[in-house]
Amino acid sequence: MERWWHYLTPGPAQLGTGLACLGVGLQRGRLPVVGPRVLDHWVAVVVGSGRGWYALPGGRRLPVAAPAVLWLRPGVPHHYGPDGDGWAESFVDFTGAGTAGYAELGLLPEAEVVPLDSAEAAQRVIARIAAICRRGGPTAGTEASVAVHELLVELHRQRADLGPEGAPVMEVLRRDACLPLSVSEHAQRVGMGVEELRRAVRAQGATSPKEYLLTVRLNEAKHLLAASELPVSAVARRVGYQDPAYFTRLFTRRVGVAPTVFRQREYRGGAPGPALPVGEGPEQG
Repeated sequence: MERWWHYLTPGPAQLGTGLACLGVGLQRGRLPVVGPRVLDHWVAVVVGSGRGWYALPGGRRLPVAAPAVLWLRPGVPHHYGPDGDGWAESFVDFTGAGTAGYAELGLLPEAEVVPLDSAEAAQRVIARIAAICRRGGPTAGTEASVAVHELLVELHRQRADLGPEGAPVMEVLRRDACLPLSVSEHAQRVGMGVEELRRAVRAQGATSPKEYLLTVRLNEAKHLLAASELPVSAVARRVGYQDPAYFTRLFTRRVGVAPTVFRQREYRGGAPGPALPVGEGPEQG
């Protein structure tokens, strides 16, 4: 049996960022059974090889087969362990107000055991957190906490229980977001009912079709306000709103400033040119 752990104690400032890493561990072999116990924070336990079980309240056991992730939620009893010759696992403990947002986005699922297509990407992130903790230093807690965000995204990307049809649906929604269509009309265009569309969108990491469509529209509106001299009424129509006054109220409520104020602050003039190659920036003059 091989085991290595490191724990962190974030201060108020780190907790104030919304997500804080509390610890990281790498272990493998015939590990002892965990629990029953209850924690006050989240833990992602990534099982990279081997098999085992997770006991639900009442005693029923769910099988665990690598690659998979066990989600230990605050305030919820958990009890699990490997079978036979053991398993290899890596884990990260984390907490913070930001976990509520990730849960709403579906990146912190309610399921206790989630199968993965691959654990490699998540294991690389956890290994990086471990390396940060081994190195130490005044920014170690911040760097480890930043990596937790990446870990949650990678674990969502690798979920094996999500159907492959979700990604094409999201691409169609993104492409057609600025058409003046209702959610039910968007659902019809992708051959789904409204509830089916909601489930597909949430499974892909967005809260709802309406919220996703609104986000795409507002992003495009910001682009047009910053890069063109189109009147606000024309910008509204370009992003799917025939009523400029409604668009202005909506934009102001979500962005925090009116479209005209956003333009005054962000206007750069002219459409942006071709994307710069990765790793390159504009020349300094």
